[in-house]
Amino acid sequence: MTRGVTSATAFVSRLERFDRVDSTQRIVREWLDAEDVPEVAVAVADVQTEGRGRQGRGWSAQPGTALLVSSGFRPRALPLRRGWRLPAVVALAMLDAAEDAAGLRDGTLWLKWPNDIVADGVDGRLRKVAGVLGEAVARDDSVGSAVVGVGINAEWPASRFPPDLAPMMTSLSELSGGRPVDRDALLEGFLLRLEARYEALGSGRFDSGGWSARQRTTGRRVEVSTGSEVLDGRAVGVDPETGGLLLEGAGGVRVVDSGDVIRCRLLELPQTRNG
Repeated sequence: MTRGVTSATAFVSRLERFDRVDSTQRIVREWLDAEDVPEVAVAVADVQTEGRGRQGRGWSAQPGTALLVSSGFRPRALPLRRGWRLPAVVALAMLDAAEDAAGLRDGTLWLKWPNDIVADGVDGRLRKVAGVLGEAVARDDSVGSAVVGVGINAEWPASRFPPDLAPMMTSLSELSGGRPVDRDALLEGFLLRLEARYEALGSGRFDSGGWSARQRTTGRRVEVSTGSEVLDGRAVGVDPETGGLLLEGAGGVRVVDSGDVIRCRLLELPQTRNG
């Protein structure tokens, strides 16, 4: 069952809301593969039965508690080496929209490299608010098409967090002290912000300063697991060209490609930082 949603921006050519689906990623990928659907195509669901995160991990949310949205693109001349910038601009657009929709002060939400939107917990540890998943199809040396999904916890009370995830997660309503979060307003704000960032990307411009400044891992000791090794060091920034983590260890600074990462874990509590 689908319900049409009207967006205030002509940026979106197709936008549909589903009550229950297996995966919004699958739906948008099928739209793009049909080749008769122009970009940008957006699917939103209240419930996903087979939602996915990075490395095939599951992503689920209780009905009415999260905004689950996938956006499909056919970017103009976006080199494969910079394909990571597409999920990056999606994450930044959602971060800004979420702070606005929940009435949060600027700097409440951060990025945890490579693909999470997080907030600081009262104990100083990071709490996950949203995950971002980008999947692209190559055309020669460029991104032919891509689907970027975001699952963001909106009105999910802490009393209903899954016990195994509760120490690591939070929601916009919890961060705002119980303030209701209008998911339609959140979606609208996201698309309006995404339009400007995506148009800039199409012109070869990327807000590398804003993306770097929002990284909560920078300056902290982390453990990064790849398919072949476990790296331990201090994250000293992110590479604006490759999207990789700049990790300082005994051998100096190396760039860790996000595509190789299975997990990035903080090994120390974040220090207090003014937002």
